[in-house]
Amino acid sequence: MKNLTKLYVFSSILLFFLALSSCGISKKVNTREVPINASDRARKAVEEGRGVSIGSILKRGKTTFEFSTANPMWRASLEILDFLPLSVVDYSGGVVITDWYSDEVNSNNSLKITLRFLSNEVRSDSLKVIVHQKKCLANSTCTINILNSRLKNELLASIIKKAAILEKEKKKK
Repeated sequence: MKNLTKLYVFSSILLFFLALSSCGISKKVNTREVPINASDRARKAVEEGRGVSIGSILKRGKTTFEFSTANPMWRASLEILDFLPLSVVDYSGGVVITDWYSDEVNSNNSLKITLRFLSNEVRSDSLKVIVHQKKCLANSTCTINILNSRLKNELLASIIKKAAILEKEKKKK
């Protein structure tokens, strides 16, 4: 009888601590972003890569990995900017940054071009072009400004045009 009461007390305490440990701080959920219906929540989780679907199991072994040489926007950008010294080229981050470049005529003014890839699609809104200009005075004081000039638009247009040509050639093969 004594052992039975000890077992009862021990199991009660164990159950009490298990119940307490399963309690936690609940995370607030915005119902506008998270569907209420369970099947909709499951579908959203699978779309975000947090779940498993039968379709994803059957597609095992097929990847959508696209190497940089297969991406026409990437290739076109590097071909257009091949005359400039490049300081950062990061395909996984989707960024190409040139080093400061100045011509021999006006060495006090330099340009730096940054390309940000927003998508792999060949469209004008898939690429963001930023052109910085550095003007230095004789006493080594320099100012850097973002240029919203014709150069930015011409770079974007030439990259898109070259990418369209590369994509057309890729489809022919």
